[in-house]
Amino acid sequence: MPDEVSIAEFRSEADAARWVAIDDVVMGGRSRSALSVTPDGTGFFSGEVSAENNGGFASVRSLARRLDLVGLDGFRLRVRGDGKRYKFCVRNEASFDGVVYQAAFEPAGQEWQSVDLPFERFMPTFRGKFVPAAGPLDRSRILTLGFMISDRQLGPFRLEIAWIAAYSAAGLAP
Repeated sequence: MPDEVSIAEFRSEADAARWVAIDDVVMGGRSRSALSVTPDGTGFFSGEVSAENNGGFASVRSLARRLDLVGLDGFRLRVRGDGKRYKFCVRNEASFDGVVYQAAFEPAGQEWQSVDLPFERFMPTFRGKFVPAAGPLDRSRILTLGFMISDRQLGPFRLEIAWIAAYSAAGLAP
């Protein structure tokens, strides 16, 4: 098995079109976000989080496609942030609403870095609340991926994404 498996890149507008914004406007809020592609061929998740009308989150989600990541240990993201805390989100179901598995990360501002998110770090949540009865993430049927900013981090945000991969920790041993 390879040490790393490519999951997503952001080289063209067609790549960006596979991601949709799902912001707090679905609940009456005023936050906004989008995922676009930069001239350098990276994804650019940006927008503004607003608390107006009980809002407070912005997110993008990939279109559904089944991924079987059995035998791998987690996701690796190549990102450049703005010093804010983000969540990488994974769903086992294609429904609009439902349990989402989240792992938080906080990339240092303006520096490219690789962030490893082991599958064990993904916590099942529903509308921001922990759902222990959901059990662990089923890595054999991952259907959507996403990025979210929440936790009262109001104002503009920007997260640049070079790529998303899944990795095997066994391949990283010296």
